[in-house]
Amino acid sequence: MKYITCIIIGYFLGCVNFAYIIGKLKGFDIREKGSGNAGASNVTIALGWGYGILTALLDIAKGYLAVTICRNMFPDMVEAPFLAGACAVNGHIFPFYMHFKGGKGFASYMGMLLAFSWKLALAMAIITVIITVVSNYISLATMSVSVLTPAYYLYKGLQMFPLMILVVLMILIIYKHRINIQRIINHEEIGLRDSGNHRVK
Repeated sequence: MKYITCIIIGYFLGCVNFAYIIGKLKGFDIREKGSGNAGASNVTIALGWGYGILTALLDIAKGYLAVTICRNMFPDMVEAPFLAGACAVNGHIFPFYMHFKGGKGFASYMGMLLAFSWKLALAMAIITVIITVVSNYISLATMSVSVLTPAYYLYKGLQMFPLMILVVLMILIIYKHRINIQRIINHEEIGLRDSGNHRVK
């Protein structure tokens, strides 16, 4: 029952897709603009940095809340925060009311890391900024962080089950970025420095 509770709390918090909501308030479906992704990076492309940052902060908050709530509810369960965080990311990626076509879960993933350790989240945020600035592609930063996080916890000796949750998340995030990988190879990916060229008028 504890596992089911963590799954439900995490998933339904994750399902609150702020990119989709903000897009609808602006009169369009965010999935029909820019990169087609219902996430903060595409909000940045479509509406600018202000809305993009707001979306990212809200998505970070729901990942953070999912972990914090379940950790406080089940303090004796090492798996609880990892399961809740993973389900929040999955809820963002696969929201039921959007026909399971949501975002790619990175901001919620960072919220999960923030709830685990602010030092880890800060380190991964710095890595994200560096890779994004150098490459112009946040998708590369996202995939890098998804690989580095389980590697870090493997080094720290995390128990097998929560470690496997992070590995599954890594595989899912990389899979969700398969189109981005192909676009980068073909020089067709929209970089964040190019966002002004795709702004919604």
